[in-house]
This record gives sequence, C-alpha cells and structure tokens, in this order.
Amino acid sequence: MTGASFSLVMPFMALYVEELGTPKNQVAFMAGLAVALSALASALVSPLWGKLADRYGRKPMMIRASLVMAFTMGGLAFISNVYWLLLLRLLNGLFAGYVPNATALVASQAPKSKSGYALGTLATGVTAGTLIGPLIGGTLAEWLGMRNVFLLVGILLLICNLMTIFMVKEDFQPLDNEEVMPTRQVIGQVKDKKILLGLFVTSMIIYISAQSVSPILALYVRHLGETENLMFVSGLIVSSMGFSSLLSSSWLGKVGDKIGNHRLLLLALAYSFTMYFLCGLAQTPWQLGLLRFLYGFGTGALMPSVNSLLTKISPKEGLSRIFSYNQMFSYLGQVVGPFIGSAVATGLGYRWVFFVTSAIVFSNFIWSFLNFRQYLTSKDIV
Repeated sequence: MTGASFSLVMPFMALYVEELGTPKNQVAFMAGLAVALSALASALVSPLWGKLADRYGRKPMMIRASLVMAFTMGGLAFISNVYWLLLLRLLNGLFAGYVPNATALVASQAPKSKSGYALGTLATGVTAGTLIGPLIGGTLAEWLGMRNVFLLVGILLLICNLMTIFMVKEDFQPLDNEEVMPTRQVIGQVKDKKILLGLFVTSMIIYISAQSVSPILALYVRHLGETENLMFVSGLIVSSMGFSSLLSSSWLGKVGDKIGNHRLLLLALAYSFTMYFLCGLAQTPWQLGLLRFLYGFGTGALMPSVNSLLTKISPKEGLSRIFSYNQMFSYLGQVVGPFIGSAVATGLGYRWVFFVTSAIVFSNFIWSFLNFRQYLTSKDIV
C-alpha cells in the first residue's frame, strides 16, 4: 500500500504542476525538482530516523512515517501553487521511511537462516504496490481528477497507519540513552566493513541503473518505431520488469538462503549487466519489452540479497541505522540516475544510456566479486 501510494501520483505529477499555474517553460524543471526534493530530504534524515528506531523500535518509526505522509500526500489535494507542492514534497521526504523501517523490523524478527525468504516476501509486497500504482494512477486521475487521487493516497496511508498500529507486532524493549550503541561502535562491530561499503554502493547503483533509463524510455520506444500507441506501449514495457520481479523476489530469496546471498548477488549483477547491454541492441519495442521483462528477474534477486547480507554482517542493536544508511545511498541513486540518463542521451544518444548503465553495473560486479572472493568457497558470509 505504501509503494502504491507513491507510484500512483507519478504518471501525472508534471500535469499537476502545470495545472497549478506553473509557466510552461518551468513545468519539467519543477516536476523534476518535486521528485528530487523528496529523495534528497529522505537521504539527509535517514540516519537520524535509524538512530531513533534503534532506541524506540521500528514499529513507532513506521507509525510516525505513515501518519505524517498521510497528511503531506493528502494535503497536495488542497494546494494552490507549485511552491506549496515543493514544501509538502520536502516534508514528505523528511518524515518518510516506512519501507526501510519495515525492512529492519522483518530483518530483526526473522531467523537469520530464513532472512532471504522473509525479505524477498517483503520486497514482493513493495514491488507489487509500486507496479500497481502507475497502472491505476492515470486511470483514476481521468475518472476522479488529480486532486481526488491525492486524497485517495492520503486515505491509503492513513489505513496503512492503522494497520501498523493494530496488526504489526515487534519484540522490542525501548532503550535508555546509555544503552543505545553509538553509531561509531555500530560500524565498528560490522564483520567486514569493505563488504558493508560495497553493499551500500550496490544499493545506490541498483537505483541509478533503474532510474537512468526512466527519462528516456518513452523516447527510446519511439526511436525504435512505435508511434501510434506510444504511451500504452511505454507503460507496458515499464510494468513488464515489475511483473517479473514480483514473480521472482520471494522464490529467489529462498534460493539465496540455500546457496548464499553473496553468490546470488554476484549472479544477479552479472545477469543485470547482460540484460542492460542487450536492451541497447534492441531493434523493436517488443524486443525491448521482452528484455525488460527478463531483466526483472535480476532485480528480484538484488535488493533481497543486499538486505539479507546487511542483516547477517550487522549487530542487531544497530540494525536500523545500518538500513537507514543503506536507504540514504538508495535515495542518492534515485537522484543521480535520471541526471546520468539525460546527460548520456543528450550527448551520445538513447542506446548509449543502456551501454553506460551496463558498464556501471559491470564495475559494481567486479568490486563485489573482489569483496566476496574470500567467501565464495563457503555457503555464507561468516
């Protein structure tokens, strides 16, 4: 529900910026700024919320995030100009953090031997919501109007808040200030700091690679010859990756528990590099759609593997802070990715966006392989 709440509004954010009276030559900039502001704000405050989660528990942070976001997202229905939009998007980013705290909660409560499966199941829920959102957001905007969709999102987040209060259980005892492990000590107790940094960077690159093609995907589809049903075909291609990721996340989480999440992560990075390179060679929109669908199986393995490995190498007392720093890197990837895609497309052409992205993923694979090579003979990181 949280994933759907955010992705519901993405298809018409630029149109809403335009409806608010923004000059036409500033619409694209303001729409991009509204998205980037939220991600940047979240990146800056994630470590603070992570520290509070380690002191008071993950469930209170989830309640806080869903309640505030219900008002910041629902409040977008009542604004009169783009500056209110930017302010509410900024506040939304500052108080966000439902998914990373849910991840930390699941990671802390599930047995470590089953963490890949548990986190893969959680990723399935997030992916399903994120996938469903764009498919129904545009339709609801046509039926109800854009402002009413924001109201609906606020109601969804309020329901999410109530479900969290009454249905989510956490075995956690709040700590005094003296009992909270300092962040430096949390980092000091991590089993392998090179792997920790590598996982943070991997999370950033996962989002860079996902977001780098988003600004140019519809234009690339048109470049490949689709003109009559451009928006429908582009939407279908975007959704195809989500469908395959949804189908595979939970199952691949089990595979990671069986063969070792570090091995599954390396396989997924190599597979993702190959898929991105082939997408740059596509000759028709349907070839691109098939490759994006196949690529989704790689993304279905990446984030659950990263989250499971973070759980295994981090001290339980500082797990929320580790996940909050990981989320910070993810948000930075969401900001940097579109800029890389736009710059490469402008300078080299659409196909080169996929080639450059595949090169970034390949460099991440090499770095991860060097980090994990001492553990490749064992089932897991010890």
